[in-house]
Amino acid sequence: MQDKKLSIGLRTTLLIITLTLYVSTTYAATEKVLHNFTDNGSDGFNPRAGLIFDKAGNLYGATVNGGTSDMGTVFELTPKGGGVWTETVLHNFVGGTDGSFPYGTLIFDSSGNLYGTTQTGGTYGTGTVFEMTHPTKGAWKEKILYNFDALNGKDGGTPLDGVIFDGSGNLYGTTEIGGLYDFGTVFELTPKAGGGWKEKILHNFNPNTKDGSAPNASLVFDTAGNLYGTTLEGGASGLGTVFELSPKTGGGWKEILLHSFNSKGKDGYFPFAPMIFDGSGNLYGATSVGGTKFGGTVFELSPKTGGGWTEKILYNFGYPGATDPYGKLIFDGSGNLYGTEGANGPDNAGSVFELTLQSTGKWTQTVLHNFDVTDGDLPYAGVIFDASGNLYGTTYEGGNSTSCTSGCGTVFEIKP
Repeated sequence: MQDKKLSIGLRTTLLIITLTLYVSTTYAATEKVLHNFTDNGSDGFNPRAGLIFDKAGNLYGATVNGGTSDMGTVFELTPKGGGVWTETVLHNFVGGTDGSFPYGTLIFDSSGNLYGTTQTGGTYGTGTVFEMTHPTKGAWKEKILYNFDALNGKDGGTPLDGVIFDGSGNLYGTTEIGGLYDFGTVFELTPKAGGGWKEKILHNFNPNTKDGSAPNASLVFDTAGNLYGTTLEGGASGLGTVFELSPKTGGGWKEILLHSFNSKGKDGYFPFAPMIFDGSGNLYGATSVGGTKFGGTVFELSPKTGGGWTEKILYNFGYPGATDPYGKLIFDGSGNLYGTEGANGPDNAGSVFELTLQSTGKWTQTVLHNFDVTDGDLPYAGVIFDASGNLYGTTYEGGNSTSCTSGCGTVFEIKP
């Protein structure tokens, strides 16, 4: 479902950009491809997820396709010196009782175990939550923690992003479909004393009440233990929402819609990206389309003193230039925002950007790198920093592999 929605937006972008003149930009960084994925029967390809670092500086991620069963992989990239990185496939998804097609970004626990989701597969075919543990000796081992059963009329299904931990070791995430109304859920997984995990549905999305629907992104906690997220659709205009879930004293969770996106000329809509907080408790995110220039927006939601939240559009992406921001944003230590655009540049292959707040109160964009297909295409996920301030990310297609029609995707590094 997600691929179809993204392809519609990208086809529209391609059509408009072919009718306009591209304006060149001066770039402020250099890019290097760390790995080119290939469809060779063992490597994965088409990484939709972002990357994470372990404490030793190794990178981890997932590919939607490829591997020994062509149902996706979990991979590790290890620096070997001299700028060379070596890839190791840690797990090949095989479907059936195993998961298949992992879209979401992975997460570590305090013991160095990896956790993630698969869109499909598992006992009921509608997705899984999995754990990967690394014994002292030997290979990584995968274990399915939960099988979603979207067909039973209660459970969610097809999670499209990863999970997050609370301080007690419980996992939280979203499913795009399923639940009581079949428009998606927010779920919690709690480890049981005797082993295994127990699921609890915290919220069933119901667009019949102007609620959101089809959550595609992962969640984020505030310091008080409330959960925040986005839905791709639903809300007052049917174009997506930002929501908050707060634990109630007697049990259960209460949902509050913080914002319903609209298409009235200024607001963006269809948010694929997860939300992030700044140090003052304001929320930041991106919409894939809309805004005054039609190419999507970066927005801020600020809590009001008397209750409620106020939305402010920080930047409008448009033509010619940057469009389709899908990935999670990230702050640097100076308060600058970084992200990716699915379509941008002379080759319309996407880019990595920086947004800087000026003394005038306006945010300005610097394009750090425009992909040219040979080094990557369609950077759907966001980027992350290493300790030296270098950026790392993935592209869904592109690269130098000829085994995929449009390229198999890449892992890249950008140095300021």
